[in-house]
Amino acid sequence: MPLTVMRLPIVLALIATLSACGSKPPVNEPPPSDPRYAEVLDGAITVPAVEPGYLVGTNARTEVAYAGPDAPGTIVVDPHARVLYLVQEGGTAIRYGIAVGREGYGFSGDASVRRKEAWPSWTPTANMIRREPDVYGPYAGGLPGGLENPLGARALYLYRGGKDTRYRIHGTNNASTIGRATSAGCIRLFNQDAMDIFERVPLGTYVHVRTQGESVAIEGELVENAEGYMVPVSSFPEDVQAQIRAGIIPWPKFVPVIGVNATAPVMPATVTGEVPAAPGT
Repeated sequence: MPLTVMRLPIVLALIATLSACGSKPPVNEPPPSDPRYAEVLDGAITVPAVEPGYLVGTNARTEVAYAGPDAPGTIVVDPHARVLYLVQEGGTAIRYGIAVGREGYGFSGDASVRRKEAWPSWTPTANMIRREPDVYGPYAGGLPGGLENPLGARALYLYRGGKDTRYRIHGTNNASTIGRATSAGCIRLFNQDAMDIFERVPLGTYVHVRTQGESVAIEGELVENAEGYMVPVSSFPEDVQAQIRAGIIPWPKFVPVIGVNATAPVMPATVTGEVPAAPGT
């Protein structure tokens, strides 16, 4: 057999290899969009789509197995794990990612939904105004409902013993905060999720807000990572776990920017139409 014929398979293999080496590198595609978080028209207001990059970890609405002691129909808020559950029949629950402000850690125990509002107005509390007068003082007269309102598209108002607890489950004017701690406010959801749970729960719905001890017992040990999201302590090497349990966090603490518009200090107009300067500017 001629030498050229014997070498033909080798030549063809070499050409194929060189072609593969010269091919274009794979493109890193963005996360696929979730139709549940697409842009939606709500009356006269268009709710923007949630960026797929925000639907990380436990942030996206998901049906999960649920072994807690709570009855179907109960809303369970875990501000420490930054998730909210709507308990279903059959040992399952719908889990929603939440953001938690300072006020979100100031209440635990039981309450009920006694008021529901679509596109609610918002007035900062006296404590918020006293704590950050430059930030919240301009809104002392209130802010009407709309996309710039910190309560977002929907709000559930919790009562205990017939009295308003000042604890709210509501939407947001900044989707980037979900899953993180924020400077102020109670329990925020993506607007699409606030609209979803608003339709699912009637007035009188029972709500349980977990203590930190309850959270650890059910969700396990969690720690805030450098991006501000809660992750299992067990996901780190053993030496890092030991540091965390000793109170030594080996990365910079995530610090939310103080402002009406959550992590981005974009100040919406007041009722008089004036736009206050952002803090620090």
